[in-house]
Formats: sequence, C-alpha cells, structure tokens
Amino acid sequence: MARINEAADLLLLPGDLLNYGLPEEAEALVKEMAPLKIPAVAVLGNHDVESGHVAEITSILTRSGMVILDGSAFEHEGVGIAGVKGFIGGFDEHSLQPWGEASVKSLVHETVEEALRLERALASLRTPHRLALMHYAPIKQTVVGEPLEIYPFLGSSRLEEPLHRYPVAAVFHGHAHRGGLEGRLGNGVPVYNVSHSLLSRCFPDRPPFRILELPVVSDLGPAVSGATVEHGRIS
Repeated sequence: MARINEAADLLLLPGDLLNYGLPEEAEALVKEMAPLKIPAVAVLGNHDVESGHVAEITSILTRSGMVILDGSAFEHEGVGIAGVKGFIGGFDEHSLQPWGEASVKSLVHETVEEALRLERALASLRTPHRLALMHYAPIKQTVVGEPLEIYPFLGSSRLEEPLHRYPVAAVFHGHAHRGGLEGRLGNGVPVYNVSHSLLSRCFPDRPPFRILELPVVSDLGPAVSGATVEHGRIS
C-alpha cells in the first residue's frame, strides 16, 4: 500500500477481493488496506459473491471508504470509471446463445444485463477520460493461456459491445489468472488483465500492480501528467 500511495492517484481493484465472500474476510481486508491514502475503486468478483453476503461485505468495504461499483460510475479528477462484475458466456462466434433450456437462456440473459448495466454506467460519465473496470474478461486475447475448455467461463464478448458505443481510454479486468497480460478491443483500446497471480508471475521483481498514466485536464492550461493505478488481488 505504501508503494501504491507513492505511485498513483487512484487504485482500481477488479474483483476477487476475498476468498469466500465472508464478512470476516472483508473486515480483514479493511485492516490490510488501512495504510492506503488514495481513493480505492472496486468491483466484486465471483469469489466475493460465493457465500451470498454481498450486501454485508459491500457495506463493510464502503464504510471503510472504498467505492464499490456495480453497474455504476465514479469520477475523480477528470477520470470516470464505469464498473460492473460482468459474467460468463464465451467469445466471438463461440458465444453462448439463448437457445434451448431455460437455464441456458437465463445465463445469457444475465450476461446481457451486465453489458447493459455497463453501458448505462458509461453513458452517465461526462469526464475527459473514461475507464472500464470489470471482473470478467470482455475479449478472448487476455484469457489465452488458460485451458481452452474454460474459456466460456472467463468472460463474454457481450461486455465489449458497450465499449464501442462509449469509448474508453482502457479496460481492466481480473479472473483469468493464467491468461494474457494485455489485448485490444476491436477499436484498438487496450485491455489489461491485472489478476494478482498473473502480475506476480510475469513481474516477479516488483509489486503486483500496474500503472496507467493519463493526462489530467487542467482549467489553468495544458494537460499535466497524472497516474491511475489498477491492481488485482489474488483469489
């Protein structure tokens, strides 16, 4: 946390903040993050919702000052973050379609709803810069390296669609612990997989977070340099 305080103006956490989604884990996380002096913005991941205590752990984390995005947005010094957990379903021509059993249709419906919630969050932002934060991957490139058989459970291309209608400077996600570090949306926007275990493995000589620098728009003159951090916790 001390290194993050020195390096950045904002911390983004792409879910799996906890192991089993238990309130006592949330309390422990709050204590661990106490030294943090910059705003922290997060989405929840599948581990965080595992035990069905979403409302309680969200309350614990927000009381500590963390911002939890769930189809909502947050603005900080000219940077807007739209956040959503996202969901599964597969990528491109191999995406699961709403056909057959009711349970399959329900799964696809949930993924579509997450994409729509992301779109509404993006549409609400009027900041010079927009970022997207999610747990599940919106593109296949950043899950390559995982077993092929589990690709459909790592994200969905449906999450990419809103990012073309409301362009962002970058996208951050977690979840794919053995995937790739970086990919691109169809419009060329970078997508970063910031899973803690992936960053630790790829950059063993430094703390497991990545820095994104964005120009800060100033009312007093030209843009000046600023920094945004994204960081993934191990699940």
